Amino acid sequence: MKTRLSACALALPLVLTTITGCGMTEKDSDTTPSAGTSTTRDASDAMERLSSGIYDLIGVRGKTSDSRPFVAECTGKDTKTHFRIFHWWSFYPASAKDLDVAMERLKTELPKHGWKIVTYGPDTSKNRNINLTADNDQHKAGVNIVQRAKNDPPKLSLHVVSGCYKVPDGQEVERF
Repeated sequence: MKTRLSACALALPLVLTTITGCGMTEKDSDTTPSAGTSTTRDASDAMERLSSGIYDLIGVRGKTSDSRPFVAECTGKDTKTHFRIFHWWSFYPASAKDLDVAMERLKTELPKHGWKIVTYGPDTSKNRNINLTADNDQHKAGVNIVQRAKNDPPKLSLHVVSGCYKVPDGQEVERF
């Protein structure tokens, strides 16, 4: 368990850097793009709808983990007025052979729905997990999908992240 947790902790900065890179960053800047003004609840609901849209593109039977979006800080921004939404979840296909089908469908279908594939291919881990990272400029969001074929059970790990939101004037970020 410690090894898995440590690997996740080490991989997190890479995933976040990758997701917030390329098309999701504002031109000539290393900062996270603005996603506009919203309450944390409304932004969380929007992130769930975005994740649900990705789920619909998977196109194979299976189940998902029971997870909810959470609020995080925007680097370099006032933590009382700015926030990001993260939604981390997993998809477990009904059949292990459907894992490849699901990943291929996502690679094909995401661009048809406003996502730009930024990276696709095996990572450098011992398992050579297939990674897909995509940005959606319209929604100011990014997703990193990792095909974990050698897990028991096999799964897709999905990390969906928003740009930086600002709460409406007079409100503060609600943490959950």
